[in-house]
Amino acid sequence: MQDNLYFNNYEYLRSQKINSYIVNISLYTSEFKKNLTIAYPVMLGQLGHVLVGLADNIMVGQLGAAPLAAVSLANSIVFIALSLGIGFTFAITPLIAEADAEKNIERGRSYFQNGMLLSTILGVLLFIALIFIEPILYQMDQPEEVVRLAIPYFNIVAFSMIPLLIFQGLKQFSDGLSLTKYAMKATIIANIINVFFNYVLIYGVWIFPELGIEGAAYGTLFSRFVMVAFLLYIMKTKAVFMPYFKAFSFSEIKKKTLKKVFDLGYPTALQMFFEVSIFASGVLLSGVLGTNAQAANQIALNLSSMTFMIAVGLGVTATVRVGNQKGLKSYKELRRIAISIFLLMIIIDLFFAAGFIVAKDFLPTLYIDNAEVIKTASILIIIAGFFQLSDGIQVVVLGALRGLQDVKIPMLITFVAYWIIGFPICYYLGLHTGLKTMGIWIGLLISLTASAIMLYIRFHKLTNKLIQEKQHGTS
Repeated sequence: MQDNLYFNNYEYLRSQKINSYIVNISLYTSEFKKNLTIAYPVMLGQLGHVLVGLADNIMVGQLGAAPLAAVSLANSIVFIALSLGIGFTFAITPLIAEADAEKNIERGRSYFQNGMLLSTILGVLLFIALIFIEPILYQMDQPEEVVRLAIPYFNIVAFSMIPLLIFQGLKQFSDGLSLTKYAMKATIIANIINVFFNYVLIYGVWIFPELGIEGAAYGTLFSRFVMVAFLLYIMKTKAVFMPYFKAFSFSEIKKKTLKKVFDLGYPTALQMFFEVSIFASGVLLSGVLGTNAQAANQIALNLSSMTFMIAVGLGVTATVRVGNQKGLKSYKELRRIAISIFLLMIIIDLFFAAGFIVAKDFLPTLYIDNAEVIKTASILIIIAGFFQLSDGIQVVVLGALRGLQDVKIPMLITFVAYWIIGFPICYYLGLHTGLKTMGIWIGLLISLTASAIMLYIRFHKLTNKLIQEKQHGTS
């Protein structure tokens, strides 16, 4: 009788504990639908960019390993500049999200207009900077044939920096209002145009000239102008955007607001610069190892970029939702929502990691018919599968910290993770051991993992502090 009573009590306590776990998990999983509603247009839009990159690489890859390596080399430099520009425009989103939560349209309009001015100026400055640094391509110890092919492509894509930064400013503003679908539509239309012009201009189809990899650059340029035109048209015709375009003039430009956008933007820009430049360094280190190694690196990098864009969508969601809760000063809810996004990211990344590892031998064959490149790329894809988790976590935690408008400490964290920890490992393992390109990617994996751990610790401490301050009436 006593044994039965003990057993019944044990089963009761066990069921209560299980129910408690279910309730606790549901606090986070219940937010998945809303998270995905905000994230999926960003995911599709960003994924569209990468799928166009995939199409570019596949079409260019048919021209041979040298043209594919040339596109990789040129983009590695352009992407460094692009990271500065896009990172800077990310400052617009949390400011708009906070103003939107407060229902303060006047403040939101000021952030938008000042942010757009800075984005446009930055686009022009980055284009000029890229033109001036073009000669550096000759000094990077890269294969001569690769550099020769890369220069014309580089110059054309550099000019596309101007429309792209204008588009990014408009996009981040729209994202801050949780209206992510319009930028997605603009991106999809532009991507269709991009793929069309890439195909006809690379191979010289119908009345179009055969331009090789320069054709891919022109396709990119045309599509970026289309993105700006389409998104501006949408915003000028939708009632929800009209109050923000009202009185759009230089009289609205305020030094104080410019400074706030700049102070939030430059650490984010540097943080993205540190991350993108470590991957660009991987391209350059691979180039030192030879054309085939660089082509294999480009394949693995392009595939990783596709899953990274899914993380970007959830990162934007984290910025918007955390920014909203910051505006409401609801810090417990802020933390719960942020953790729900982190958990969703982990689930998605585990799926991608498994897919990369299973399909490691097949995926490279989509790009190129070169046995050595395919063999090297398949090894790199395995490592890319492992760092899906670290990469995804660091992106969404950065998004949450951005929503809190905490950018300077994360900037320092990413610098330490990528350039104090990661780059020396990439350099040593890649150039001074038999691991070669595999060693470079092991260094990338370690740097991403270090970044994810340190950024989460920062988020945990900061949100705990905000919750405690509010409880004690000091916030």
